Amino acid sequence: MSKSSQPLASSKHWLRLAQGSYLSALALLLIWTATAARDTSSWFQWLLLLPLLLPAVGLLQGKPYTHAWSGFIAALYLLSSATAWWVYPDERVIASATILCLLAWLLGSTYFARYRGRELGLGLKRPDST
Repeated sequence: MSKSSQPLASSKHWLRLAQGSYLSALALLLIWTATAARDTSSWFQWLLLLPLLLPAVGLLQGKPYTHAWSGFIAALYLLSSATAWWVYPDERVIASATILCLLAWLLGSTYFARYRGRELGLGLKRPDST
């Protein structure tokens, strides 16, 4: 198969989307934390970014299991960003960009784990219907 005729369901495409959007979300959240003027203490805001670093190694190495569970972390930051979008109208531009990156990360990681797991023969086995 030539490169141009590879199906969209190839795990490589989803891996690139997941990795790129993870790094973009990480950068945006770092910038957002550095520039946000909130009532909470500064060290607490930086502490909230630590869970985002937990899946970094596995995501960048392309490990399907890490991509599968990293969606839970993406969902937490997605909820936080959506809440901030609603509560802080002055921060809606960066919140919107962050939400888009987090959605792309969630989608990319989910489909990468699915297709890469199929390529490796992993996954749940169906019970015999006999």
